Amino acid sequence: MAEAPGPGEKISVQAGSEGPTAAEKAKACPCDDWSAPPPPPPPRTWRQKCAAYVLALRPWSFSASLSPVALGSALAYRTQGALQPGLLLGSAVAVLAVHGAGNLVNTYYDFSKGIDHKKSDDRTLVDRILEPRDVVRFGVFLYTLGCVCAACLYFLSALKLEHLALIFFGGLSGSFLYTGGVGFKYVALGDLVILITFGPLAVMFAYAVQVGSVAIFPLVYAIPLALSTEAILHSNNTRDMESDREAGIVTLAILIGPAFSYMLYNTLLFLPYLIFSILATRYTISMALPLLTIPLAFALERQFRSQNFNKLPQRTAKLNLLLGLFYVFGIILAPPGALPRL
Repeated sequence: MAEAPGPGEKISVQAGSEGPTAAEKAKACPCDDWSAPPPPPPPRTWRQKCAAYVLALRPWSFSASLSPVALGSALAYRTQGALQPGLLLGSAVAVLAVHGAGNLVNTYYDFSKGIDHKKSDDRTLVDRILEPRDVVRFGVFLYTLGCVCAACLYFLSALKLEHLALIFFGGLSGSFLYTGGVGFKYVALGDLVILITFGPLAVMFAYAVQVGSVAIFPLVYAIPLALSTEAILHSNNTRDMESDREAGIVTLAILIGPAFSYMLYNTLLFLPYLIFSILATRYTISMALPLLTIPLAFALERQFRSQNFNKLPQRTAKLNLLLGLFYVFGIILAPPGALPRL
């Protein structure tokens, strides 16, 4: 009978000894194999799947696309004295579809570049709520829906095809190239893309579809709303400054630093109120309606100053929505001829 080794003796293993059997491997704790891939996500019901798709769209940000459409339509109403509901609905769906698809492209590329992590605000792919292929398919569907709506608008509107295509595909390209392709977001040009796409372009699109022609003055009226929309993006980029820097990307917030980011946010937040004050005192008192949202702006300024960025982009989007609504009401309620070109 072989003697058991003592406490201080080494145990020798013969070269011919066999390793654990398949049965023993099956019984082993799965946590022992650290190289094993993560387990697949649990199956989800269709309701959970639909909820995941809705959350992936970031619906809180849709004020950035709905407000410009409403503003452009209001300008068209004051110009021609009538508004076609079908064109308004088609414009809203087209812009919303492109906006939602752009959000999905952002989610996909941020995840593929390793920017999103467990502490990110958008964890759709990090937590495997959806798979990357699901996000890609949904994005393609939304871009297709937007193109179908644009085609319908061509047949319903008097706008020339070249003008419609230039404005619509300009906005579509901006929503994709923000993070896809060139990836303007990653080279500190994302703010400029968003400022143009969800400001002048969206307002001009809704206006031109209603009137049947393009004009310069809607771009001027779009400035206050474009600044407010840019405040949403800037608050988001300031919140993600450290994680973006670690991922090796460059945003405007990283380039100018925390102090100047605070100054820029305040400029984007309060400059529209200065514009509305000038319009109210020089042209019509109805332009003072957006000033009712100033208390919300001061609350956001205090939150930014205290560096409490939790839910700041969402709250800035809420202000953007209310500001846009009061702006639209102010234009509709203005007496004929009180505002330039209206």
